[in-house]
Amino acid sequence: MKFLSKFLPPDPSDLILEKIERIQWVMSDSIPPSQAAHPGLLLRSLMDTSVIAAPGAFNALVARAVRKGGFQAAYVSGGALSVAAGVPDVGILSVDHFARIVREVATGSGLPVIADADTGFGEEEMVRRTVLEYNHAGGAGLHLEDQVFPKRCGHLDGKTLISADQMASKIQWAAKASHDCSGGNFIICARTDAKGVEGIEAAIERAKVYVQAGASMIFPEGLHSEEEFGQFAQAMRSMGDSAPYMLANMTEFGKTPMIPLDRYGQLGYHLVIYPVSTLRIAMGAITKCLDELKATGTLEGQLENMQSRAELYELMDYVPGSPWEMPER
Repeated sequence: MKFLSKFLPPDPSDLILEKIERIQWVMSDSIPPSQAAHPGLLLRSLMDTSVIAAPGAFNALVARAVRKGGFQAAYVSGGALSVAAGVPDVGILSVDHFARIVREVATGSGLPVIADADTGFGEEEMVRRTVLEYNHAGGAGLHLEDQVFPKRCGHLDGKTLISADQMASKIQWAAKASHDCSGGNFIICARTDAKGVEGIEAAIERAKVYVQAGASMIFPEGLHSEEEFGQFAQAMRSMGDSAPYMLANMTEFGKTPMIPLDRYGQLGYHLVIYPVSTLRIAMGAITKCLDELKATGTLEGQLENMQSRAELYELMDYVPGSPWEMPER
């Protein structure tokens, strides 16, 4: 039980405690990683208790900061990974690149990680491989989107969609792969970009098809208001026992207004991702740093904005002169 204390609300109910005790999460030193519960199972349990924030982590160091900040989950964004590699978010990077970052973020944070899988890196065969690779990397789950490749950022116009039937086939293959490699614990989330192309009613109908195909979570992309978020979640709840978990994207500078985490929970969402926020903050600070260095020839004026050497070592759990233990996962 002590292993999960950091994930629990201040006064967890007996029901929550009972569910958590059944999980036997990996953070126990007495449980070998090979026998530990799946991170997707932990994330489901967390989402059953409250809405969960998952800040984006584009490398292991950011992942450690997410964990230290007290968050219960992390997110790997294809957009952040792409621009960090110097390419736009149009599907250029490979599944191997993505899986490597998923592994680094999962290991660095020790948290359940939901990861972007774009359009699945291909058709059904590659969708299956992607699920297997992400699961092997320690991910809790992934999301697939119903765009035509090459895809676009979900908050840009001009997107094109594959058919609902084609997307359903991809989800079926993903769900079977999850069952084969994790007993179904690895979360398959279906993202639909249909709202900006076909309208919200069509997006809702697509989402229902995706749930019937095996998606256990739905990610409606590019919604414009609290009313639309509420309408979508209510439509999914109407599916009764088949109702999926709901994911919301709280990205900045897009089509969605800034909505607080608690409000998303009230609207019926279980997981809220902040995909590029940490990268945007970092790049904003880097740009100011470089501007000052270019203008003045010194960074003395930026010292108070920097993470100190001691703070970096603390984040890394590193003591100079002492052996450093690599995390198990």
